Amino acid sequence: MKSKGIDFCSGNIVKQLLLFSIPIVMGELLQNLYNSADAIVVGNFVSKQALAAVSICVGPSDLMVGFFNGMSMGSSVVVAQSFGLHDREKLLRAMRVSFTFSVIFGVLVSLLGILCAPLLLRITGAQPEVFGDALAYLRVYLSGLMFTAIYNIGAGIVRAIGDAEAPFRILVVSCCVNIVMDLVCVGLLSMGVIGAAVATVFSQLCSVILIYRRLKRESGDFRMSLTELRENFAIARRVVTIGIPSGLQNAMIAISNLFVWRYINSFGTNASAGIGVAMRLDRFVLLPCKAFGMTITTFVGQNVGARQYRRSRAGILRALALALSVTAFIGALVFLFAGPCVALFNSDPDVVAIGVAMMHTIIPFYLVLDVREILAGVLRGYGYTQVPMVISVIGMIVVRQLFLSLTMPQFRAIELLYYCYPVGWISTVVLLVGYYFYKRKGCVGLTGSDDE
Repeated sequence: MKSKGIDFCSGNIVKQLLLFSIPIVMGELLQNLYNSADAIVVGNFVSKQALAAVSICVGPSDLMVGFFNGMSMGSSVVVAQSFGLHDREKLLRAMRVSFTFSVIFGVLVSLLGILCAPLLLRITGAQPEVFGDALAYLRVYLSGLMFTAIYNIGAGIVRAIGDAEAPFRILVVSCCVNIVMDLVCVGLLSMGVIGAAVATVFSQLCSVILIYRRLKRESGDFRMSLTELRENFAIARRVVTIGIPSGLQNAMIAISNLFVWRYINSFGTNASAGIGVAMRLDRFVLLPCKAFGMTITTFVGQNVGARQYRRSRAGILRALALALSVTAFIGALVFLFAGPCVALFNSDPDVVAIGVAMMHTIIPFYLVLDVREILAGVLRGYGYTQVPMVISVIGMIVVRQLFLSLTMPQFRAIELLYYCYPVGWISTVVLLVGYYFYKRKGCVGLTGSDDE
């Protein structure tokens, strides 16, 4: 095996969690930067209407990308458990099957997204003055979804064998490419929102080429193989069985956000731009809890594969403590400097005021999300995904929509849009905690000794 990854089955737990999660945080930071580069460049070089158009596309794009991210969890769990068993042949088969699946799935969903782009924007209630720009941006952006799918699953495979550095290095390159292309296409060539989308797609293609090279270096003759996919259907089925619930969970949360955007857009362009900026800043603050959630999935997956249940449970507590500490620190910084952060995207006073108000409302609730991400990561690592998916649907969709449908018609206040997110987070965590302790009663891995 050529892997330089971390073996979570032995060694100092805190050190391993930090070594693994830091590259993920930095990688996610870079990914958010190049996702935000479109909005920053458009907001400063074009107009706040163009910024609103790009912001509106966050919901539809999250619907597709979120599903891919969830599907990558299936690959990550299967590969991590094979790694924990030290079964090289099974590991390589799992890697190749997952990659083949990502290519096929990515192409199909990319085509579907392009066809459904107008419908997705209508669901958000996009205003006529921004609909044309939003549609142009979204269609070009969605044409690169196949690259996003391939990279996300490929990066998930690499992380599952304990290498979080390679995806980070790849994102450094793709982030730089996207920023340069944004400045050229939007700032120099005046291509507007289409130029921003072209820059993103090109950078995604670069990331696919680089992650493929990393996978090939790991296994030698690495390739897409329809024959191997058919011959190893059991592996593919397990990848899908674990990945689809996580993918559907992310997709349904994104669908819920589409309907939230209907309320946002009803308050006009300033609200669309300001809340859109806040949602982008939101992703930076949430980097630690997302990273530790991804880390604990690999940690638990490897240790479950090795039947080291005590070590798995010890890692859970340490990951939670680390996530809470780092999120609190970053959240405090963004809370204090919310104004300058929002103004980076657009300096319009109304846009800034709305963005700051939303950030100040939701940041104190981020610690709740740490609990959610860690618990979800733990359950994924053990292979439990179906019920957490249902819980997320209830909390992030049902509760959130009920909150808005009961309050918005009566009070018609933009502040309700800020609070609908924490309401969904809290309800989800309450249900997840309940499910976790329920599973502990009947699961040897969660409660028993390593010898059981």
